Amino acid sequence: MTTGLLQTDPSTVVSGVNTVWVLTVTFLIFFMHAGFAMLEAGQVRSKNVANQLTKNMLTWSVGVIAFFLVGQGIANIVGGASSTFSYINGGSASWISWLFGAVFAMTAATIVSGAVAGRAKLRAYVSYTVLLAAVIYPVVIGMTWVGGFLSSILGVGFADFAGGMIVHGMGGAAGLAAAWVLGPRMDRYNDDGSVNVIPGHSLTFAVLGTLILCFGWYGFNVGTAASVFAAENGSLTLAAFESTVGRAALTTTLSMAAGAIGAAGMSLVKSNKVDTLYVANGMLAGLVGITAGTNIVTWWGALVIGLLAGGQLPIVFEFVEQKLKIDDVCAVYPVHGSAGAMGAILIPVFSINGFSVTQFAAQVIGVSVIGAWTIVATVAVFGALKSVGQARVDPDHEREGLDIAEHGVKTYPEFGGEGGVITDGGPEFRADGGATTTAISSS
Repeated sequence: MTTGLLQTDPSTVVSGVNTVWVLTVTFLIFFMHAGFAMLEAGQVRSKNVANQLTKNMLTWSVGVIAFFLVGQGIANIVGGASSTFSYINGGSASWISWLFGAVFAMTAATIVSGAVAGRAKLRAYVSYTVLLAAVIYPVVIGMTWVGGFLSSILGVGFADFAGGMIVHGMGGAAGLAAAWVLGPRMDRYNDDGSVNVIPGHSLTFAVLGTLILCFGWYGFNVGTAASVFAAENGSLTLAAFESTVGRAALTTTLSMAAGAIGAAGMSLVKSNKVDTLYVANGMLAGLVGITAGTNIVTWWGALVIGLLAGGQLPIVFEFVEQKLKIDDVCAVYPVHGSAGAMGAILIPVFSINGFSVTQFAAQVIGVSVIGAWTIVATVAVFGALKSVGQARVDPDHEREGLDIAEHGVKTYPEFGGEGGVITDGGPEFRADGGATTTAISSS
């Protein structure tokens, strides 16, 4: 007698395939940290690159431990789950489920680092990351995915399939609040309120990081359809996977592309130029915009959401920069905050189930509650650190660069000299075409 897959207990096949699927998309989402690292490193000045890379690595390292020891349990308590910290000793299935949630938590945490680049003390950022992973983010998922009051608000519940607001919108709001408390980088604003552009040091890194994030986002959105097979009446079925995975893949792709086009178009309208960094961040804004409703939005709705998410990027960035006077270095809020909120609110407008006033109201309430909690909690933490002088580096250290002040290294040592550190280029060239040997000191 031959044996094979059809003679295997269906529940065994279900468990095995689903486990492999979840772990695969989990590892894919983890790889998004490489994208964040490159994107943020490219958008900061060369004297702060090592600091930004260090923050990205420590975000994962301290954050994932805090989420394991405390965060998931807090989320379970807030959500009213029957088990609280039982996952810690729960065995393989519990650990895999926890890890799948952890990579989402760490995505929310790492978003903040880009907003406070160039002036936050490392100890302040790490302290905030611990609290975000242990309390601030867990409260958000406790209110939503774990089963808290937002999951059933108005009888329909706040809808967010893969974290457009719960992860990205929350991270964007946290970044905006943290940047506001810290204040702008030195020389960002003149006495008359006009804005000085401080360009990042590597557009190449920024675009590479963007494309890595786009790749990882398929794990984020498509991977949230976490169960491939189910066992019903002794047979295998694709359950909800078949109706979800294709739509998620399509809407993710279309919105990503439309986001780049929307940002490029708005950039062209505003400046008569297509800004490369706006295009890159527009792709990400399009992805953020579709993340909440990727499983339920029509294909044409994904195009509209992407265009809107990308189009709002230059507008919101300039509003934050020029009107609010908040120095959001890596455009964290327009990419993750406003795009995430907008995408979540627009789900009922473009849903395959048609428009629902009740669902629309639930979305507005959910976005408002998550945003308010995140901003208040973040302001409280950074405000407390600021009150004891532990939030921001000294002016001399900021001007010198955080790579040296915080880490004792130079990311590009070949550009250094006795007179200082060249922060955004090579030697200073004379008008006659020769090169001087004096290093350029820059803030």
